Parts: sequence; structure tokens; C-alpha cells
Amino acid sequence: MKIGFIGLGKMGSGLAKNLIKAGFDVLLFDINPDAVDAVLKVGGSYAASPKAMALEADVIFTSLPLPKHMLQLTIEEEKILQIMKEGSILIDVSTIDPKTARLIANTAEKQNIQFLACPLGKGPAQASEGTEPIFAGGKKEVFESYKDLLEKVGNPTYLGDVEQATAFKLISNMVGMTNIAVMSEGIQLAVQSGIDLSLFKELMHDTGGDSAQLHLRGPFILENDYQPRFSVNLAEKDVRLGIEMAESLTNKAEFSSLTLNYLQNAQAFNLGDKDVAAIYQIFQKGSSAEKIR
Repeated sequence: MKIGFIGLGKMGSGLAKNLIKAGFDVLLFDINPDAVDAVLKVGGSYAASPKAMALEADVIFTSLPLPKHMLQLTIEEEKILQIMKEGSILIDVSTIDPKTARLIANTAEKQNIQFLACPLGKGPAQASEGTEPIFAGGKKEVFESYKDLLEKVGNPTYLGDVEQATAFKLISNMVGMTNIAVMSEGIQLAVQSGIDLSLFKELMHDTGGDSAQLHLRGPFILENDYQPRFSVNLAEKDVRLGIEMAESLTNKAEFSSLTLNYLQNAQAFNLGDKDVAAIYQIFQKGSSAEKIR
């Protein structure tokens, strides 16, 4: 089995390395040559282009920043779905919306190519460790056929079709990012109330206010550490996609919309490349959810 991997950023590089370590023959492509070189140190081989990869690979993984990049690659520009071998499979681990996933799935099916939407649940550390939660969507029999392969890079769970898998990832990020906003509000209130922040954080863990984000990003805020593990820009993109999905389902997603405003205000303050925990700085500045023009 020859595997191709397109998109070797923080997430894709970890997955690709684990496929190589598992003994697979992996072709590699990224628009950034340095990203390819970093993975080649572990193994694999360089693909001259996505089209060249599509001619050879039995399986292609994709990990790209935006839905538009997936459409450009698969349907609009590179059109790899027209080039891939019949019976091969495209496995996308990007965060995309259900509408885009359905369009890719339908196009793939017309070309006799299988498709699984497999967005990821955690960050680069888990991608490197091979412990990444994988939310798989597509035909059940296709998932079962490739479950063993997915287990080489993470912990896959079948959610249903591509719409369910991609929707779950967006909902998860909407909830997680909104939690960061509420947590930031609480931390700033603690500051203004004269509460020691280290004590505040520890006591919160023993209350109903505890959360995964308080454990993960609470220390970043207390240490003023905003190195980008998951950036404001990526969070804004995911929450925006989630709200668009919600609107298509006649759901206002009002709390997520407030969070989106805070994220966009953070971008306006040039915090887009900082970790999403930097949304706290908007609360420090005393800004509201009113969008900055």
C-alpha cells in the first residue's frame, strides 16, 4: 500500500511521521519545502506535486488549513479526484464544514474513489504521539476497511456520515472556544476582585467551573504565555465555520457568536498568531463583545 500525505503542518507532520514509523511507504507534499524536509528526516519520499502523488497513491491523507484549500485541491484546481486511481481513498483530517465534505464525498463517489472525513480532536502533541482522537465519517464499510490504518495515527471513532463527523468537530471547537472566553472573563473578574490567581485556578478545579480549558490554558494565561499551540486565527476560522453551519440549521448559536466577536477583536489587536488563550487580553483591555471596526 502506497500512502500519500498532503499538508505537513503542525498536525499533518505528526500523522505522516507515525505512518512512516509504522512501516508504510509514504509520499510527501507540502507547499512549504521545509515542512517536507522535516518529515523526510524520519523517512518517506518527496512527491513532485499533488497530481503526481495522485497517480501513484492507494491512500491519500490531506491536512489543509481551510475548506477552500480542500476544494482547490480536490475539485477546482489540482482536481486530484479526477486523477486518483479507481478504488483508492481520500482521507481528510482537516477541519472543514459539512457542506464542503458532502461535495467532496459526492465528487469522489462519481470517480469510484472512497472518501472519509476524519477531523482530529486535539493538538500537535497528540498527533506526534499517535494518540489523536479521530472523528470518522463516511460509509461504515469504508471506515471498517481502513480502521486499522487510522489506528496507526490515532484513536478513531465512527460517528456516521461525513456530515456528522465534520459537524461534531465544529461543535466541539465552538464549545471549547466559548469556554475559553467565559474562563477569561472569570479570570479578569478575579483580578478585579483582588483574588490571588494561582489560588483562584486551583480552587476552580474543585467546583462546577472546572474545565479542560482551565487545565490546559489556565496556566498559559497566568504565565502570560501565548506561544501558538492553537492560534486565535485558527479558532476564529473554526467558530465562524460552526456558526455558518448552525445558521444553515436555523440555529442562532448566540453564545458562539459572542465568542466569535471576541476572537475577531483579538485579531484586530494583532493577536491572531498568538495562542487562543490570548483572548484573555481582550478582557484585560476592558473590551466588550462589540466588534471593533
